[in-house]
Amino acid sequence: MKRVRCLLCLGSMLLGLILLAAAQDTLVEPAGEQIPGPTCAGIPQWNSYGPPSTCTSFQVSQWLREITHWRAERLIRVGYEDTLYRDPSLLWTQSSFVQPQMMIHDRKFYDPATHKYTVDQYLDDVNQRYGGIDSVLIWHTYSNIGIDSRSQYDLFRDLPGGTAAVKQMIDDFHKHNVRVFFPIMLWDQGTHAEDVPDAEAISRELTAVGADGINGDTLDGMPRNFHTASDNLHHPLALEPETGLGSDEMLAYNSMTWGYWNYTFVPSVSRYKWLEPRHMVNISNRWAHDHADDLQEAFFNGIGFESWENIWGIWNQMTPRDAEALRRTAMIDRAFASLLSSPRWQPHFPMQQFGVFASQWPGETETLWTIVNRNGYTSAGRQMLIPYKANTRYFDLWHGVEIHPEHEGSQSVISFEIEKNGFGAILEVNAPDQKLEKLLAAMQALSQKPLSELSHEWHSIPQQIVPIDETKHVSAAPEGMVKIPEADFLFRVNGIEIEGMNDDGVDFQYPWESSARRYHDHKIHIPAFWIDKYPVTNAEYKKFLDATHYHPVDDHNFLKDWTNGTFPDGWAKKPVTWISIEDARAYAKWAGKRLPHEWEWQYAAQSTDGRLYPWGNLWPFLPITPPDANPPLRSSEGYFPLPDRGRDALAASDVDSHPAGASPFGVMDMVGNVWQWTDEYIDDHTRAAVLRGGSHYQPQGSRWYFPQAYQLSQHGKYLLMAPSIDRSGTVGFRCVIDSQ
Repeated sequence: MKRVRCLLCLGSMLLGLILLAAAQDTLVEPAGEQIPGPTCAGIPQWNSYGPPSTCTSFQVSQWLREITHWRAERLIRVGYEDTLYRDPSLLWTQSSFVQPQMMIHDRKFYDPATHKYTVDQYLDDVNQRYGGIDSVLIWHTYSNIGIDSRSQYDLFRDLPGGTAAVKQMIDDFHKHNVRVFFPIMLWDQGTHAEDVPDAEAISRELTAVGADGINGDTLDGMPRNFHTASDNLHHPLALEPETGLGSDEMLAYNSMTWGYWNYTFVPSVSRYKWLEPRHMVNISNRWAHDHADDLQEAFFNGIGFESWENIWGIWNQMTPRDAEALRRTAMIDRAFASLLSSPRWQPHFPMQQFGVFASQWPGETETLWTIVNRNGYTSAGRQMLIPYKANTRYFDLWHGVEIHPEHEGSQSVISFEIEKNGFGAILEVNAPDQKLEKLLAAMQALSQKPLSELSHEWHSIPQQIVPIDETKHVSAAPEGMVKIPEADFLFRVNGIEIEGMNDDGVDFQYPWESSARRYHDHKIHIPAFWIDKYPVTNAEYKKFLDATHYHPVDDHNFLKDWTNGTFPDGWAKKPVTWISIEDARAYAKWAGKRLPHEWEWQYAAQSTDGRLYPWGNLWPFLPITPPDANPPLRSSEGYFPLPDRGRDALAASDVDSHPAGASPFGVMDMVGNVWQWTDEYIDDHTRAAVLRGGSHYQPQGSRWYFPQAYQLSQHGKYLLMAPSIDRSGTVGFRCVIDSQ
C-alpha cells in the first residue's frame, strides 16, 4: 500500500511539473486579450481584506515588474520576430486609430440613382460627427450572403461597376488618407467554390483593386498563409482578425486585431499592445449604446476604436458625447502616433488622485501621458509628481493650455482638472513647434464645451415605408389572379435577423409603429384585392420584355440564367429570378399591377385563422427515405420543393408543381420555392426589402447564412444597394391589383 501511495505521489508530482511546463509563471495572469491592472487601484470594498486604501508606488512597481517579466519571457516562448512591424508598406497600421465597419448598403456610400460611389459624402458625414476615420472595413457579404449560392467572392464581383469602379472607389478613400479593408469569411464553405484556396483568392481580389487589408471575420488570428499569399503578389495586406489571436505567435504576421473587452474600474492593459507596442488593436462593442468604457480603455492603452454604427443595416449611432470624445481623443492619438508605439510605454503611471489612471509614453525629446478619470465626479488639483527638469515645458493637451508646475525639491507637481468619466493628456517637451501650436489651438476651442454638456442619450432613427401607388380598381377577375376578400386582419410577424436581439431599431418600422422592432402585432383593415395565383414566370416576364424592350441601366446579373434574351428550354413555368425590385416594379406597372404590401401577401397566404403555413399548421417534412426506395419518395412532395443544399443552387421548381401548398384562397407557391418581393423601407442610412416565403436553397455548414422564413409569421430583411448585387437566383415576385 505504501508503494502504491508513493507511486501516486510521484504521478501527481509529474503531472504538476507537466502543467507548470505548459504554463507561464506569473502573479498577474492575462485574461484573454487583457492584462488586469493593479488590484490595489480598485474601488475599496467593505468586505475586502484590510481597510480601504490606494496603491503605493511600491505596489504599482511590483505589478509593473510582473507584467514586464511576463512579456520578456512570453516573447522568447513564441520565438517572436518583428519584421512585419518594420515593413514600410504596413507602417500605416500603427496609426489606424479609428476604423468603422461600413456596410456597402449605407446610403451615404453609394447612390443607385447616379450609379456612383459617394466616398466624399460618406467621409463628410463621419468627419462632421466624430472627426473622421483612418481606415474603413467595407462589408459586402453577411447578412445577405446565403440568399443564393453566390460566395463572398461572387458578391465582390457583383459590386456596382465591377473591378474598375471598386478600384476608383478605393482610390477615392486613399486621396483622403483612409486605408481600405475587406473581409474574409472562412465559414463560407457552403456556397459556390473558387478554383484556388481562400488565401490566394482574396489576395488576388484585393490586389487587383488596391485594397490595404483583410479583416478575418470570426477568426482568432489569421493564418500565416494569408500573409504569404499577399507577399507573393508584392502587395502586402494588413491582417486583422476579429476575435484576437489564437496564440501570441500570430503577432508576427497579424499587425492588427479587434478587441472585445470586459471592463472594470481599473483599466486593463492590452495584451497584444504590451507584447508589441506597434500592434494596433481596435476595440469593438457594436451593440453598445454607451461607449464611455471603450473609449477610455482605448485612450489609456494608445489603441484604436471600431466606430461601427451600421450593423447589418441596423443603425446604432454614437451619442453626441461619445462622438465628441472620439473626435478629441483621436486628434491627440494622431498627433502623437509615434509616441503611442513607444517600447518604453509604462501603463498605470502613479497618479495622486484616486480613480485617475495614466499611461506614460516616453520618446526621445518628449513624453506623453494619456489619462482617464474613472470617477463619477470631477478630479482637480495635484495629479502627477515627476522629476524636475530644467528648461522643460508642460502642456495640458486636452484643454489646449500650458501648465506651469510647482517645484517641490527634486519633483515637479502637475495640477489640472479632468471631468467626471473624462479624459486628459499631458505633454512634456522642450519647445513647442507649429504642429503642437495648431493642436493646442484646436483642443482649446473644443474644450470650451465639456463632454458632460453633450447628450449621452441614444435614439434609434426612424424608417419610412416606400409608398406603393394603388392600381386601377377592377371588379372582373383578371386572368390568372385570385380575389382576396376585404377583412380585418391580425397581422402578426417577426424578423428572422440572426443578430440584433430585440433592440430598438432592429427589423422594420411599420407605418403605425413609433420605431423599428423585431416583433409586430397589429390589426389592419385590408380592402379586397386580386393577387397572382402563381409567382410571375419566365414566360410572362418574356412577354413584358418583348412588349416594352425594357433593359435596366444597371444590368449586371439581369436575368442571369437566361441566354440571348430568353430563358432555357423547359423553364417557361419556372418563377422568374435574377430581377431586382426595380425590375419587378417595371413589370407590374406594365401589367397594370403593383407589388403587394407585406400584410396583403400574408393575408393571401394565411387567411384569418393565424395558420403557420398556407396549407395549415403542420410541417409536412417527413424523414428522407433511402435512395433505393421504389418508387422514390419525396419528403415535401406536393407542398414545396425538396431543399437544395449544394454549393451551386439548382433552378426553382415550376410554379404549379406543388398543389398541396395552396393557401385557403387557392393562392399557390407561396412558401419554399422562391422568396418574393413585397415592401421596401428606408432610413437615413439603409434601404431594405421585406422578403416573404423562403426559398428552396439552403447552403450548409454555417449558421451565418441568410436564414429561411417558411412560417407565415416570419419575414426576411434583405439589404439593398444596387440592382447589380440585389438581384438573386432565389428571389421572384407576384403582383396584385386593387379591387372595387
